[in-house]
Amino acid sequence: MPTFSAHDGTELAYHVSGEGSPVVCLPGGPQDSAYLGDLGGFSARRRLIRPDIRGTGRSAMPQDITSCRCDRLVDDVEALREHLGLDRMDLLAHSAGANVAAQYVARHPERVGRLALVAPSVRAVGLAITGDLRRETALLRRGEPWFPAAFAALEEIVAGRAAADSWQAVAPFSYGRWDEVARAHQGAEERQTNAEVVAAFGAEGAFDPDATRTALARFAPPVLLLAGEVDLGAPPRTVAEFTELFPNAELVVQPGAGHFPWLDDADRFVTAVGAFLG
Repeated sequence: MPTFSAHDGTELAYHVSGEGSPVVCLPGGPQDSAYLGDLGGFSARRRLIRPDIRGTGRSAMPQDITSCRCDRLVDDVEALREHLGLDRMDLLAHSAGANVAAQYVARHPERVGRLALVAPSVRAVGLAITGDLRRETALLRRGEPWFPAAFAALEEIVAGRAAADSWQAVAPFSYGRWDEVARAHQGAEERQTNAEVVAAFGAEGAFDPDATRTALARFAPPVLLLAGEVDLGAPPRTVAEFTELFPNAELVVQPGAGHFPWLDDADRFVTAVGAFLG
């Protein structure tokens, strides 16, 4: 397992798969990058570099937990770039990893070649996803056998009355198909996530949306934003708003996909991302 030293001395691990020119792939969560796998076979086209966020996976827990705050994780991405000896790198980020990627672009725009944001979180740019939009997106799944219980749990969450089991109950909404593969993928999440790191990630001061949006408006390289058609976490309408913050960005909406589009239709995902990243 290759490792590198962060600027504060924390030893961080990363995974390498595939051949060709590298793409640094930032996981969401924040969590262990194992859930990304080979991104539906994208490793057949490019060499994937998947860092484990500090305090997760094979990466060490830092002495200072506040170093897990989103804006401070930018330094880990820069340390990885330096370790890999890349003058510029293509960057792919999923879900909450998009918050780190957006702030990395804001701070180090000259170090990014192409940027792909998959089912991106929008906290770093201050966009809001309303409860009504989540309901509207959820209703696209009304024909699924699990829908009644999952939608009832969603209503409780949106109303601020979430019970202990509400989040588990809405898990099917994250996947285009709630099958054995999806259930196994979702079941591994608890092992890949550190609650202390998650809390630190979004702590006060983690985001400066106005500054980040101003910086993204000046970022000229090509950007791809990919949304799943039925993803409650990053609904296409919100991802379209995110796309408009860049001067040179395109939006792809993957039909029938949830929050993990490479699992829902690997061929369609790899074709879309491959057409952009090569």
